[in-house]
Amino acid sequence: MPDQTLPVKLMPHHGDVTRMVHQMGWEWVVEEECQTYLSGEAVVLNQDAADDLIEAASTLYQMMVEAVPEDVPDDFLRKIGIPEKLWRAVRHSWNDERHWHIYGRFDFAQTPEGVKLLEFNADTATSIPETAVVQWASLAAAGKNESQQANGLYEALVEQFRTWKGLNPELEPALLLVYLGESREDYTNCEVLAEAAREAGFDTHLCPAEEMQVSTLGAERGIWAQVGSEQWRRFPFLFKLVPWELFLQLEPDLCADVIDLQFSRTVVIANPAYSLIFQSKGFLAWLWQQFPYHPLLLRTEFEAFSGKAVEKPFFGREGQNIQVRETSDVSSTHGEYGNQPHVYQAWAELPQDTKGYRYQAGVFWAGEGCAIGFRRERGIITNLSQFVAHVVE
Repeated sequence: MPDQTLPVKLMPHHGDVTRMVHQMGWEWVVEEECQTYLSGEAVVLNQDAADDLIEAASTLYQMMVEAVPEDVPDDFLRKIGIPEKLWRAVRHSWNDERHWHIYGRFDFAQTPEGVKLLEFNADTATSIPETAVVQWASLAAAGKNESQQANGLYEALVEQFRTWKGLNPELEPALLLVYLGESREDYTNCEVLAEAAREAGFDTHLCPAEEMQVSTLGAERGIWAQVGSEQWRRFPFLFKLVPWELFLQLEPDLCADVIDLQFSRTVVIANPAYSLIFQSKGFLAWLWQQFPYHPLLLRTEFEAFSGKAVEKPFFGREGQNIQVRETSDVSSTHGEYGNQPHVYQAWAELPQDTKGYRYQAGVFWAGEGCAIGFRRERGIITNLSQFVAHVVE
């Protein structure tokens, strides 16, 4: 019996997105990124379908919070693959509300049985510029100024940063945003976050992570960055678009120093260390154990089971090292995460258009579900798959 799929309704969606982005006050280079990255079509959603996606994000986040066991025990953290050197930081941030989870992105499959969770990018989710800025600009560029989108991401980010600042009134509202220096994509995501933070009352500065300086001693204790010629500034708030587990792997001593500053209340970090719990694909299997057969969940196990399933590494990213299994491997992707523990998730067929593209819904959570965007591909969705704007009718 063939997999059941939902059809995708599309409409033409063309226009000079670059010009519209610049008119909105965003000066980052979008010529290369957006003109080829945007599909030239838009997904058409009815209001009920849009509401279902947004509500699924809000509901699932609350389920995830409820599923974390009291006191966050060692066995739980070990089970879902959290590196032991981060356990203390994870517990500390979980038990102190001043460490605030700013945002994340749920990836969903829309199926005949309803919305199903594929995974949650809780720590360093990207696609912020495409979702918050570019697809808004695409409406005007396509002459659809009266059309609606389910897209309150930027406003939700402003509110999340405002809340974070309010939870830490004793700290100067100065925010350093760091990213991996060679990544233009990560820099652009940080630009949007910085703009939202400035609107929330922060002074902000962006720099590559390798340019951040950390001191754990005396009067210089804190996180520093050069903000001008021979001018350095201390930043009590840190946003790092560097995954926690990668930070620990690449810079173990620096990671330990940053965590030490967190314990002493010198620095607060977003997304906090506890976001790594939600980031782990192992937590998907844990969540299934806590809420078996919940309508928003796909069966996910720590061990292989019969039937068509997707094998995923605990901390895989960008669609790497994915294997689709039935009686034998159906398809797979390569990457850097093949040696990690894996979970097995029941297959969900994505909605499909007449050209054979499959569509994955990305729904941002920032305090609540707040914005929808789509990726499409003929095979497995990866970081290079096309972004598709949407219209709600």
